[in-house]
Amino acid sequence: MTIIHPNFGTLDEQRVIIFDTTLRDGEQSPGFSMNLDEKLRMAEALSALGVDVIEAGFPAASPGDFEAVQQIAAIAKGPVVAGLARAAVGDITKAGEAIRGAARKRIHTFISTSPLHMKYKLRMEPDAVLEAVTSSVTLARNFTDDVEWSAEDGTRTDIDFLCRCVEAAIRAGATTINIPDTVGYAVPEDMVRIFSTVRARVPGAERVIFSAHCHNDLGLGVANTLAAAQGGARQIECTINGIGERAGNAALEEIVMAIRTRPDANPYHHNIETTRILRTSKLLATITGFDVQPNKAIVGRNAFAHESGIHQDGMLKNAATYEIMTPESVGWQKTSLVMGKHSGRAAFRDKLTSLGYAEIGDNALNDAFKRFKDLADRKKIVYDEDIVALVDDEVMRSHETIKFVSLEVWAGSKDKPRALLELSVNGETKTADERGDGPVDAAFNAIHAIFPHTASLLLFSVGAVTEGTDAQAKCTVRLEEDGKTVNGQGADTDTIVAAVRAYIHALNKLITKRTRAVPEALSA
Repeated sequence: MTIIHPNFGTLDEQRVIIFDTTLRDGEQSPGFSMNLDEKLRMAEALSALGVDVIEAGFPAASPGDFEAVQQIAAIAKGPVVAGLARAAVGDITKAGEAIRGAARKRIHTFISTSPLHMKYKLRMEPDAVLEAVTSSVTLARNFTDDVEWSAEDGTRTDIDFLCRCVEAAIRAGATTINIPDTVGYAVPEDMVRIFSTVRARVPGAERVIFSAHCHNDLGLGVANTLAAAQGGARQIECTINGIGERAGNAALEEIVMAIRTRPDANPYHHNIETTRILRTSKLLATITGFDVQPNKAIVGRNAFAHESGIHQDGMLKNAATYEIMTPESVGWQKTSLVMGKHSGRAAFRDKLTSLGYAEIGDNALNDAFKRFKDLADRKKIVYDEDIVALVDDEVMRSHETIKFVSLEVWAGSKDKPRALLELSVNGETKTADERGDGPVDAAFNAIHAIFPHTASLLLFSVGAVTEGTDAQAKCTVRLEEDGKTVNGQGADTDTIVAAVRAYIHALNKLITKRTRAVPEALSA
């Protein structure tokens, strides 16, 4: 049976809509905050990846969230832009205002429906919740024909009451019905049963799209999502790298590759350009400061690595013996020597285009090219990974309050290390000369002298971008202030410079996060 949708037109039975909530649910998770420019860049990457819906944020959360949704709505080419709203007049009105400029827009409104949530979180009786479902969807329809309604904690909701709420939402004009596994409690059998039951029992269910939004608390997010599809869900809500509240959400890259690799078990189709998956994953890691674990499916650095002798022997004879998909199908490429110190600006731009940076601006290009020439002078071999690291490091810093200018360090065993640091703060150049227990400590003390703050350093780690003693260092810094946690990353052939860049990145994120308040009972 086909469905006629206001934003997607006629949809066949096996078409799966990919709803990405990296910028909303993903950004809510501890430490994953993004500033406006980072969100805009991520939205462009998601558009290029081919997602159908971008949940751009929660407009009522803060002026910054409102502006982010508003600007993404203005620039998005292709995807539907959705704004989240609680079942409240103010929230829905804000969401409607924020998405107004989108070529294709949606309001996503929700309310809790489980006995536990209604009693202890909402403090509302079931009849009052049912009334709120109708009123919220009705109001949202004043702003757009595309309204999604979600039953928060849907998988722990009484099935009879869930059916009543879904019926009310459809009757009020909802075009998508989301039954989320909000706390990651369900198992695959639950998802098949719930979606099959609701679709069979609710009048009008055949006219709407059903959606699954699964959290990963028991490690079943992807399995539950695919099970929901078996039960009739045709929209999948997910995030890049599986980021999100607590243990995260179902990972986009795992879902789309499971569909592509096992069409016999998952006979669906989607519009994702899978060769852009790795690039999008790495971009998000750079923006948030959180790398994926090495053994992460699809995008972890060990996802296509083979160390066992038996595996290596099989791979040499036939790659299919141990690889169920090709590395190239998700964007992996062999490490290659690509550029040198004599390479020109045009060659550099061509290389950036091949690496997925076709839209990089002139200013960012100039800054990245300058850093590349400096890198080529200091490093014998420049790999694709080196260029990706330095460009991401530069592009993500282009609109920051605090910017790195220069650093000199004196260190050794005979005297206390010293750091002479120069930063730009709101366009004004400032310097500090500080000492510390080590060169990193001295450099961090200099940052604190230039930009005083109360944040605590929770984590400092160092890794290498590529092999060799001249490899670029990639540093991660985690800061905490008033219960708010942020990560920052920086890359440079000088480890101390990389550490300073990472600390500054984290500080800039903290400045952004200071203004963001999470509304009461924000979930889904």
